[in-house]
Amino acid sequence: MGKRDNRVAYMNPIAMARARGPAQNSGPTIQDYLNRPRPTWEEVKEQLEKKKKGSRALAEFEEKMNENWKKELEKHREKLLGGNESSSKKKEKKKKEKKKSSRVSKIFSFLSFFALGLFLFVT
Repeated sequence: MGKRDNRVAYMNPIAMARARGPAQNSGPTIQDYLNRPRPTWEEVKEQLEKKKKGSRALAEFEEKMNENWKKELEKHREKLLGGNESSSKKKEKKKKEKKKSSRVSKIFSFLSFFALGLFLFVT
C-alpha cells in the first residue's frame, strides 16, 4: 500500500491578490494632497517673521550664556594665575629655607669636624 499524499498545492501570491480584487484605500490619495488648502503669500510672510523673532530670542539667549561663560572663565583664570603667583612665592621661600638649612648643615659639619679634631688633638 502507498502513502497518502498530504502535500499542499503551491499558491501563487500574485494570482491570489488579483483574485481578491483591488486594494482598499487606506489613506489620502495624491489628488487629496494636491487639493489641500495652502497658505496665502501674506500668511507665509507672517510665519517667516515669527520664525525670525524666535531665532532672535534664541540668539540673544545664547549670547547672554556665552557672556556668562566668559566671565566664569575669566574668574577661573584669575584664580589660577593668582594661585601660580603665590605658589611661585612659596617655591622661592622653600629655596631660601633649603639654602639656609644647607648652610647650617655645612657649618655644623665643619664645627663637628673641628671639634673632633680638637678632641683628638687634646687626647
